Amino acid sequence: MKHIDDCGQYCAQHRLAYAGAVTTVADHETEQGDDLSPGGTPRPQALLLAFLGAHVLGHDVQVATASVLEVLGRAGVSEHAARSTLSRMARRDLLRRTRRGRNVYIGLTGRSRAILLDGAHRIWHLGAVDHEWDGTWTLLGFSMPESWQRQRHVLRSRLLWAGFGSLQSGLWIAPSTVDTAPLLDGLGTDGHVKVFQARALPPTEVAEIVQEAWDLERIASHYRGFLDRWGDPGEAAAQAPDSLARHLRLEADWLQTIRTDPRLPRDLLPSGWPAEPAQDLFRGASTELKRAARDIAGGILDTIPDEPAGQDG
Repeated sequence: MKHIDDCGQYCAQHRLAYAGAVTTVADHETEQGDDLSPGGTPRPQALLLAFLGAHVLGHDVQVATASVLEVLGRAGVSEHAARSTLSRMARRDLLRRTRRGRNVYIGLTGRSRAILLDGAHRIWHLGAVDHEWDGTWTLLGFSMPESWQRQRHVLRSRLLWAGFGSLQSGLWIAPSTVDTAPLLDGLGTDGHVKVFQARALPPTEVAEIVQEAWDLERIASHYRGFLDRWGDPGEAAAQAPDSLARHLRLEADWLQTIRTDPRLPRDLLPSGWPAEPAQDLFRGASTELKRAARDIAGGILDTIPDEPAGQDG
């Protein structure tokens, strides 16, 4: 088996993966809501995605459903909730199933692989703060008929996932150069959306733009919550019974923590911004747990080689 660990493969595939990831995740969240329960507990789908990213992506395998149920059970997910999540994700083309005798195995689809590659790139290579901003903003404005409630809702979800903030009614901005084509894909909004790239000029106060477009306190509270949950070794150990379960909960928690953070430029953030301390904590804890988690998984997971979809039984 192989595992994707080098930046080269992530970076080469990231641009292609991003389109599918933005569309699929944002559309799902439109229906399902936040993947963090009150108190920071990841929901079943977030934990399943963390499992797939750690133990299926890059390994060229499919995993028996029974194995997945056992792993998710260790992370605190009931069998009923786990089965419901697997079925829902299969219906949404996020999982594909293969039957071998009496056993059913699940593998990745193109859409779920795109989500996982995008998440891995965001976690390990982009960083929680932008240190290389050149001052370019992407502006997207839209005006749609009142009857287009679904299109507006989906577009707003996709914009939030892509790091945009709402500056005023119908005008969204992002502190970077953003390819907006994937955000508009399938919405039929031609003629109703305008996109620009621009730089702020006097008398515009960039700090005021940031305060108006993003709820910085809410974003910071997510990072502080993560630090509280994982900064105390005793409390972190209490999150789950073993390294495999803790690793999945840690990864799922972190991805949900950074999900709505637009990665603002360092110079635009208030002093004491908690993103990078939280990021350092996450990366250290993940590295520490990863080897033991893989060893435990190796004794649990029933796998078969992954095959093209056309060869599924």
